[in-house]
Amino acid sequence: MKSPNKASKGADKNIDGALDFFAEAGLLKHIKRSGWWVAGIKDPESVAEHSFRCGIMAYYLAHMEKVDSSRVMKMALFNDIHEARINDLHKMGHHYIDFRDAEARVFQDQMQGLNSSFTREMKALRKEYEDQETPESIVARDADILECLLQAKEYYDNGHTKAKKFFQRAPKHLKSASAKKIWSRIRQWDSGEWWEKVVKFER
Repeated sequence: MKSPNKASKGADKNIDGALDFFAEAGLLKHIKRSGWWVAGIKDPESVAEHSFRCGIMAYYLAHMEKVDSSRVMKMALFNDIHEARINDLHKMGHHYIDFRDAEARVFQDQMQGLNSSFTREMKALRKEYEDQETPESIVARDADILECLLQAKEYYDNGHTKAKKFFQRAPKHLKSASAKKIWSRIRQWDSGEWWEKVVKFER
């Protein structure tokens, strides 16, 4: 049996590791989604902003598809955590640099010094997401693609016409019926109309 002192020190170490991890995750607030620079958007969304809405959309899609919503949301939320250390790289960069190995190494390092049950779950979820064999992993990936398409439509509606280029290839990667249905509506949807329904303007 561990002495109370040793148990306390172990708990403190995990807490310190968690605080470091939380601080590192905070960097995602400042890291920009670099693909939008190619579309001429000077101050695009951050990785944290993408991950937040991706988590929400993943949770909703999971309900539409009747799969485990908790697992789907966690996969979507933590999918880009490695970018806190190596930043976001647009597709043009991926053409020249193989980031897969770096992403895996970063994630392994990020899991050091954290609560062991958290680490086990994160590693299992990441493997599940990468393997793309379960319905949950497919829905989580669809949410990631769909969030990008939604953002592209918002940028397009706000005058960034080159954002429409994202509509050409990304939709072909959607797999779930629900994601495809949402995408078909996004194309005709006015991204600024929702708030007009909330705010009643005086005539």
